[in-house]
Amino acid sequence: MTAAIQEQPAVQAGRIPTVVRLLVMATFVVILNETILINAIPRLMDSLRITEQSAQWVSTAFMLTMAAVIPITGWFLQRVTTRQAYAIAMGVFLAGTALSAVAPSFAVLLMGRIVQAAGTAVMMPLLMTTLMIVVPEHDRGRVMGNVTLAISVAPALGPAVSGLILQAGSWRMLFVVVLPIAGLVTLLGMRKVENISEPQVSSIDWLSVSVAALGFGGLVYGLSLLGDTGGRAELGIGIVIAGVAAIAIFVFRQLKLQRTGVPLMDLRTLKHRAYGLSLALISIGFLAMLGSMILLPLYLQKIRGLSPLETGLLVMPGGLAMGLLGPTVGKIFDRFGSRPLVLPGSIGMVLALGGFTQVSMTMPYWQVLGLHALLMVSLAATFTPVFTLGMGALPPHLYSHGSSMLGTLQQVAAAFGTALVVTVMSARSGHLVADGIAAVPAQLSGMKLAFGVAAALTLVTIVVAAKLPPRIAAADAPDHVSPADQPTGS
Repeated sequence: MTAAIQEQPAVQAGRIPTVVRLLVMATFVVILNETILINAIPRLMDSLRITEQSAQWVSTAFMLTMAAVIPITGWFLQRVTTRQAYAIAMGVFLAGTALSAVAPSFAVLLMGRIVQAAGTAVMMPLLMTTLMIVVPEHDRGRVMGNVTLAISVAPALGPAVSGLILQAGSWRMLFVVVLPIAGLVTLLGMRKVENISEPQVSSIDWLSVSVAALGFGGLVYGLSLLGDTGGRAELGIGIVIAGVAAIAIFVFRQLKLQRTGVPLMDLRTLKHRAYGLSLALISIGFLAMLGSMILLPLYLQKIRGLSPLETGLLVMPGGLAMGLLGPTVGKIFDRFGSRPLVLPGSIGMVLALGGFTQVSMTMPYWQVLGLHALLMVSLAATFTPVFTLGMGALPPHLYSHGSSMLGTLQQVAAAFGTALVVTVMSARSGHLVADGIAAVPAQLSGMKLAFGVAAALTLVTIVVAAKLPPRIAAADAPDHVSPADQPTGS
């Protein structure tokens, strides 16, 4: 998908290309679908007569599939046209959504979620790769800001939308509502999306595919088990070790293929310093965001007794603020560079997570809302410029591999963030209960410690932010392609 980019016509300044608009619409739908299931676990347990541990697999299987499929998208996007990638991704997503809506059993529902995830895994790399190709460098911050607006609103609306739907109908309605919307977006895209490049004919190394699926999928699954309170942490440690070993094999295989063939995931992206720093900052920021998304609903529902709908409405303003600030953040980045945004954003993340260490039975809800909004606004100030800066440091033929690596590490960071906060919270509360402390104060203490650990880890983002260049250096500019970066195969 990156073969003919030099032939693309210039995009008029101040406008978002049609192809990017359509891909944003599709990505919005698939991300909304991912988050509306958050509040449906109790309904699934009652309707399908399954345990909570089994019901959690609707999320775990989705995350595992994403982690296994995203590493392949760099190769996939270079092999097909834009229209083909769009049609395949949305077609697979629609099939999974339809299967989930009519699922007669939990096993079929799980299969539907896996199929959905396979389609979802392609959309974000496709969107970001296309954006980098069709939008000129001087306008990328503004366009990326508008993309952030749409994509950030989806997860913010998810819990509230699911709460409303679940009050009116069954869990199946979550898929029934998404299905026609996704269908219309798919039809519109097939009519309007234009190919922005010609595909490259290349072979695929199936050993790399297998090792990537085992490595990244195993790592995500193992991390999810570390937070399990049912005594499966030891199994999780073993799977994490096996996953890391498989990833090491995958890395060595890619390094070899970079010299002799076509790598599945081109690791030469990491030779670009701005991209490597951006990768680290986004991963840590994503970890902090996912950790708070796990802890806040637990605090608001289990400790404070709010309903899923009330919880969704309370956290929705933060997500909306993150999205609405996206265009402004993009314009500031285009004019002043990353420094006025990323460093304050990193500090804001630490302050917000630090503020959550003071949660209590009586903390005012406006204070919870304010801290969550601060976290989301700080993430907006960080993500838009950092992603634009990192991807902009790559030569064009590495765009698809760069977006693939970002997506993969986001899934790993999500799993690690979830495992980290749940493990810390469970260990602390379990220890206090064993000492005779009541369950609710023990849980509250565990949540405080988990937020504190997340805040301490996020301190690293301040150090990384200080090292980021305000703009792309000449040596890292996309039109500067060193001999080592040249593609080695076709």
